[in-house]
Amino acid sequence: MRILLTNDDGIHARGLEVLEAIARTLSDDIWIVAPHDEQSATGHSLTITAPVRLRRYDDRRFSVSGTPTDAVMMAIAHLLKDNPPDLILSGVNRGANLAEDVTYSGTVSAAMEGALAGVRSVALSQVYPGEAVGDRVSFAAAGAWGEKVLRPLLDMEWAPRTLVNVNFPPLAADQVRGIRVAAQGLRDYGRLRIVNGKDPRGYDYYWFGLGHIDSTPERESDLEAIADGYISVTPLHLDMTHRASLSTLATRYR
Repeated sequence: MRILLTNDDGIHARGLEVLEAIARTLSDDIWIVAPHDEQSATGHSLTITAPVRLRRYDDRRFSVSGTPTDAVMMAIAHLLKDNPPDLILSGVNRGANLAEDVTYSGTVSAAMEGALAGVRSVALSQVYPGEAVGDRVSFAAAGAWGEKVLRPLLDMEWAPRTLVNVNFPPLAADQVRGIRVAAQGLRDYGRLRIVNGKDPRGYDYYWFGLGHIDSTPERESDLEAIADGYISVTPLHLDMTHRASLSTLATRYR
C-alpha cells in the first residue's frame, strides 16, 4: 500500500514525524510531500499567481513552496502520476480541527484534495489544552492511538468524494477513553479575536486569532467526543448543496 503524507504545519513539523511513525506501522511505501513552511488556516487554497517550487530531501521526501492543496496536487499529478497513492494522511496537525474549523483548515483541505482525486484520505489533528502553547504540544494520544484509528478504515468501502476527519483529545495516551464516531459540530460564532498593535514605524497592524468559547457541545458531535475524552472520527463529504432548500429556492425563479 502506497501512502502519501502531507500537512499544513510544514515539512519540519513535529506532527509530521508522528504521522510518519504511524504510517510505517501500516506500510513501508511512504511518500512525503508537504509545504516548505507553515500554512495553517489556508483552507483549500491553490497557488495560481506564482510558480510553485519543489524541494527534494531524498527519493520519497519533498516540500513545496505553496499550500497543502498544492502539495497534494504536486504529488498526485507529478511525482506519483504513474503510481498514485492508495491512501493520503494529512497531519498530525498541531491543534484541533473540530466543528467549523474544517472550513479553514489546511490539514483537512489536503484530505479534501485527495478525496477529489479519488484517493482515500484522512485528516488527523492533536487537540491541545489552552490557547497558546507554541511548540509545547504533546502528541502522545495521536502517537499511541493513530494506528488503532486508521486500521479499521483500510478495508472499509468508502463513498465517493468523502474523507475522514480525526481529532485526538489533549490527554495522556492511557487516559483516552476510546474512539467515537461523531458528527461535525458547530460552535457559537464569536471566537475571532483581533489583536491590535503598532509596528516599529508606528503603523497599526491587526493579528487575527481564535479565542476560547465556553459552551455546551451539541450532542453526538465531534466537540462532545473530545470534551468527553474520546478520539473523534467524523466522515465528511464534498457536496455542499443544501438539498432541503432546493425546492424552496426554485420557487423564487418561476
